[in-house]
Amino acid sequence: MSTARETQIQYWNEQAGRTWVDMQPWLDRQLAPLGERAMAALAPMAGENLLDIGCGCGDTTRRLGMLVGAGGTVLGIDISAPMLAAARTAVNAHNVSFAERDAQKARFDAPFDAAFSRFGVMFFADPVVAFANIRAALRSGGRIAFVCWRGAAENPWMMVPLAAALRFLPPPAPVDPHEPGPFAFADADRLRGVLNEAGFSRIAIDPFNTEIGGFGLDEALSLALRVGPLGKLLRETPGQQERVVAAVRAALAGHIDDGIVRLASGTWIVAASC
Repeated sequence: MSTARETQIQYWNEQAGRTWVDMQPWLDRQLAPLGERAMAALAPMAGENLLDIGCGCGDTTRRLGMLVGAGGTVLGIDISAPMLAAARTAVNAHNVSFAERDAQKARFDAPFDAAFSRFGVMFFADPVVAFANIRAALRSGGRIAFVCWRGAAENPWMMVPLAAALRFLPPPAPVDPHEPGPFAFADADRLRGVLNEAGFSRIAIDPFNTEIGGFGLDEALSLALRVGPLGKLLRETPGQQERVVAAVRAALAGHIDDGIVRLASGTWIVAASC
């Protein structure tokens, strides 16, 4: 039987990784304001050496490299080989590099000034062990900042398409709310406890609400059908495609303003120190 860690590695190297590579321009555009808010909490300084956890296709790593400047460095790590390949192709900066490593167990040659993540920390099989390992990679007084999702009900951008599709699809199987997945840190008290146990201090967990999207209806529909809870459900239960597409399109059309689809999102902006 596969362990939770092995399951995540397989998932991000197969269907999820390929989907994110295919949809990268749209996903980066959608998630950019959320990552920018977390970067503001990290406040990178010129010359710093940073670790970008779950860097995916490299958009955040590139941005961090610009913020630390020529005197700094950024190492982007991920468990997804397809996404890292896309990152190496897309990002060409002398102070940015990428490595296929698991933040839960990787060892690093030199300490980093700070660590960052845009939605790359909710999939740890053992989050306390993972965050303790990240803390060990930081210098004394180092810091971490990341953005993660709050609960499903606070994220209509995911749930509006899913609710429309569930008229024609069986509901997803119940899951442990703490198992690895997008909503693993929806509970702020649990998240604070994980960071405390991992050795972090001065922990700040602040809600951030904003509308995301910014696409026309066709683009928004394509994204909704391939990522998030609906994308996962469609991969697991093929069929009813025509009726699902029509229902999701109609649901998204109800959120168009001046030709653009936007829906609410709810995240935590988290910052802590060693």
